[in-house]
Amino acid sequence: MTDRTALAELERVWNENGAVGQLGYEISGDTAMELRLAETGLMSLPDAVWQLEHLTRLYIYGNPITEIAPSVGRMQGVLVLDLGHNRLLTLPEAVGQLTSLTFLYVHDNQLTALPDSLGNLTKLIYLNVGENPITVLPKGIGNLARLRELRAGNCRLTYLPESMGELACLKELHLQKNQLQSLPEAIGNLGALRRLILESNAVAALPESLGQLERLTELNLRNNQLSSLPDGFSQLRSLAYLDLRANRFTSLPAVIRDLPLLEKLDLRWNRLSALPPWLGELEERGCSIYL
Repeated sequence: MTDRTALAELERVWNENGAVGQLGYEISGDTAMELRLAETGLMSLPDAVWQLEHLTRLYIYGNPITEIAPSVGRMQGVLVLDLGHNRLLTLPEAVGQLTSLTFLYVHDNQLTALPDSLGNLTKLIYLNVGENPITVLPKGIGNLARLRELRAGNCRLTYLPESMGELACLKELHLQKNQLQSLPEAIGNLGALRRLILESNAVAALPESLGQLERLTELNLRNNQLSSLPDGFSQLRSLAYLDLRANRFTSLPAVIRDLPLLEKLDLRWNRLSALPPWLGELEERGCSIYL
């Protein structure tokens, strides 16, 4: 089946099923490069979709789709795959055959697990698995050596695999609204990390290795169970924004005083009994403090 024939079949199915909006695609010569099936109301995907093996961009977000056929593995040239805002219950292992992928969106579905084959996607630079009832990330995630941004917020993660420390290019890690009680020591190996969002977890202590994140500029620890910070925290020489709201601090750790580039410190909704004199020194340096 040629791409033009497959697109004609899609048009037919589209009209028969009363899909919303207009079928969108880009074609170069006889080769379809992009297909847009977003927010159409389609309950399932026609087989003709998987005949478009030369696609580089496939957008299927915002539909009531519950499954993706293993035939998706045929699209080995696809660079962007957006399956967000559907009702997917599983992802096929065949997703791991999409070794050209750079952007993968599977957020806001009903996934309870991710396929082990995810680790084969070594060209990924962006991965969004947030808003799914996922309890664990696959160990193979450490193979995503080019990954720059990982969004796994509003899931049910209880721990992070040690292999996370192998994500040497990771700049943003979003883990808000999970069930994490701790972080692995390997977190300190994320030397490129700029943003770490841990809001609304159950973290009671941070690993000493956190201080190795010398490029970290934003650290959001709001609504956890922290009452202290590790000594190595003072080595976060690039940290500009520190959110410690709604934790269990009764006194302020002195390591905060040694953060040279701190611009904003949010301490609201803690149990502070007294404020140290060095807090005024931070304000004199230009740091905005919220109590």
